[in-house]
Amino acid sequence: MSIILGARSLARLIGVHPDLVRVVKRAALMARSTEDFTVLEGVRSDQDAYANWGKGRTVAQLAAKGVPASYAKPKLAKVTWLSNPLSTKHRKQKDGFGHAVDLAPFPVDWSLTPSNMARFDRMAKLLFAAAEIESVEIRWGADWDGDGKPREKGEGDSPHFELVI
Repeated sequence: MSIILGARSLARLIGVHPDLVRVVKRAALMARSTEDFTVLEGVRSDQDAYANWGKGRTVAQLAAKGVPASYAKPKLAKVTWLSNPLSTKHRKQKDGFGHAVDLAPFPVDWSLTPSNMARFDRMAKLLFAAAEIESVEIRWGADWDGDGKPREKGEGDSPHFELVI
């Protein structure tokens, strides 16, 4: 009863806060084979943060935040609602570590069907159980307010998990 995080997933955890790495690794140990997941992203550079923030935004919107115009991708779907493009917890924080990871059930499927969203929900339950065992407080991007009702009121970042510090 566990899954093995592959070399790519482990590499994507480099630079992530050790507490969050422990949670992800514990979740892998607790997972059944039907609960396989992958690490999509850990630490982001400023350029990565700009690239994400530019999705779904115009040159004018980027200019207003001091983001180079080359990152504007107004025809793509918006992927972040942060008001500051560099405020993502994926960037290295004052302690030198990224405080967020993006995970997805494996094999990855981005459809918004109820059955696929249930896969993300099961993964989140696994992460929260692992966090409790590791005594680490985390927040999930599909339930920012922590009320147990995912994906309400614009809470749509199902892959995102971050430390609460």
